[in-house]
Amino acid sequence: MTDAPDLTNLVDLAAARFGGSVVAVNDEFFALAERMLLPEAPVTRPGVFTERGQWTDGWETRRRRDVPPGSDWAIIRLGSPGIVHAVTVDTTHFTGNAPEAVELHGATLAGYPSAEEVAEDSVTWVPLVGRTPVAADAANVLVVPEEARFRISHLRLTIHPDGGVARLRVHGVVVPDPRLLDRVTSDLAAAYLGGVVVAASDMHYGDRHNLNASGDARVMGEGWETRRRRGEGHDWAVIRLATEGTVVRAEVDTRHFRGNAPRAVALWAANAPETGDDALAADGFAAITGWRPLLPRTRVQPNTRHLFDLEVPVEATHVRVDAVPDGGLARLRLLGAPTAAGREALAMRWFDSLAPAAAREELLACCGSEDWADAVTARRPFGRLAALLPAAEQEWWNLPESAWLEAFTAHPRIGERPGPAPTPPTSSRATVVTIDAPRREQAALEQASEEIRAAFTEGNASYEDRFGFIFLVRAAGRGAEEMLALLRERMANDPAAELRVAAGQQAEITALRLSHLITGG
Repeated sequence: MTDAPDLTNLVDLAAARFGGSVVAVNDEFFALAERMLLPEAPVTRPGVFTERGQWTDGWETRRRRDVPPGSDWAIIRLGSPGIVHAVTVDTTHFTGNAPEAVELHGATLAGYPSAEEVAEDSVTWVPLVGRTPVAADAANVLVVPEEARFRISHLRLTIHPDGGVARLRVHGVVVPDPRLLDRVTSDLAAAYLGGVVVAASDMHYGDRHNLNASGDARVMGEGWETRRRRGEGHDWAVIRLATEGTVVRAEVDTRHFRGNAPRAVALWAANAPETGDDALAADGFAAITGWRPLLPRTRVQPNTRHLFDLEVPVEATHVRVDAVPDGGLARLRLLGAPTAAGREALAMRWFDSLAPAAAREELLACCGSEDWADAVTARRPFGRLAALLPAAEQEWWNLPESAWLEAFTAHPRIGERPGPAPTPPTSSRATVVTIDAPRREQAALEQASEEIRAAFTEGNASYEDRFGFIFLVRAAGRGAEEMLALLRERMANDPAAELRVAAGQQAEITALRLSHLITGG
C-alpha cells in the first residue's frame, strides 16, 4: 500500500449524500452494500443479532465454500462522474471477517443504465487498483496510479474471496459533461458540477466543503461555521468554480443558523485560471491578488435564504465569500453560465480525461471511421481545441480510402432524416448526437420546396450509381439550392477525384462537429 495522499480537496464521489448508489451486487447476505456509502463512521453493536446473524454496519457477504475460491463484487454509480485519485476501503469492526484483498475497476456508462446493463459482460471496465491485500479493522487507502486516472461514472469493488467492508470512500475530482451546462443557468459553485471550496480561514464547527454540497442543509452541522472571532477582521472561504463563468445571481443561505449567522457577507470575484488549489490551500486568498467586488458588504438575517441578483454580471474562476465578522453559512450558490473560454476549457478537460472506449464513442459521433477514432483517441491529451482540430484532420488524411468509405456510410443522404437509434439512448449518448448532428446541419432542407426535395432524391440516386457512395457535402451554412447545384456540378468529376472531394467534405463536417462538441456553439 502507498502512503495516503492529500485528500483535502477531493470529493467523495460515491457518498450517498452526493448521489452515489449501489446499483448491482452479487451477494449481501449478512449486510446491505448500500451501507458502505453512508457518511457516518461505522459503529458496532455487540450482542445485537438479526435473522441473518450479528448486526453489521457495512456490506458483508456469506462465506464462500467454492474451490478454488471466487470473489464477491458490488457496482456503485458515482454521484457525479469524475477522476478517482484514491479509494478508502474501510474494514473497521471487521476483525475476523474482512476480505484478504480487493481490486477496483471503473467504467464510463452514458445515460442511466439499469442494474442488468451495468453488470453485462459487454461493459468495458478499466483497472484502477490491481488486486491489493487489505488489513482487517482498518481504513485502507489505495492510491489510483496516474495512468489509470480516467473519468468514470461507475466503480466496481471486488473483494477476495468474501467478507465485509464497513465504508467505501471514492476520493476524486468531478468532471461533468460540458453539455449539461449548455443553454441553461447552472450553479457554477456546485460540487456535483466540479466546484470546490479550496480554502477557508476557519472551520472549527463546520467543514468548508459543506458550503457547496448538494441539496439543502438539514441541520446546522451540515453547513460551514467558524469559531467566535475575538479580534479584528472577518472569516472567509474561497470557491473554485466548475469553470470560468459569468455569475448573475448569488444565493446566501443562513438557514439553521439562528444565533450564529454572520452580521453581513461580501462576495469577491477573481479570474485566475492558473492558480492551483495547493497554492490557495497554503496561502489562502492572498494567493490571488486581483479580487473584484461581486456583492458589496450586505447585511444578512439569521435562518434565511437570501437571493441577490447581480446588476453587473462578473466573469470569474474563483469567488470569495466574507463572513463578517464570523459565524456560519448553510450553502452558497453562484448561478451563471460558462464563458466561451470556460466552456472550451471544461470540454477539453472532459474529453482528455475520458476512458479510451468513451472517447472513441464521442469521436465516432463526429466521424464514422473507427480507425480515425482510435488514432485521435491515442493522441490525447490535447488541452485546447486549437490542438485537437489539426490532429484530427491529419489523422483523417492518413487513412486509407476504405476508412473514408466507412465514414461516409455513417451519414444519411442529404435531405433524408436519420432513422431512430437501435437501442434506448440511456445506454449511449452518442446515439443521440448522431441523430441531432445531421438535423442541425441540414436545417436548410427543412424549408426546401417539394421540387427541390424531388431533385435531391433523383440526384442522390444518380450520384450513387456513378460513384458507389453517397453524396457528401458540408450542409451547415449552405442553402438547399446551393447544395443541389454542387451535387450536379460534382457529377462531372472522375471517380478518383470525387472521392477526394467527398473526403474533404467529411473533413469539414468532422471539424464542425468537433468544434460543436467542445464549444457548444
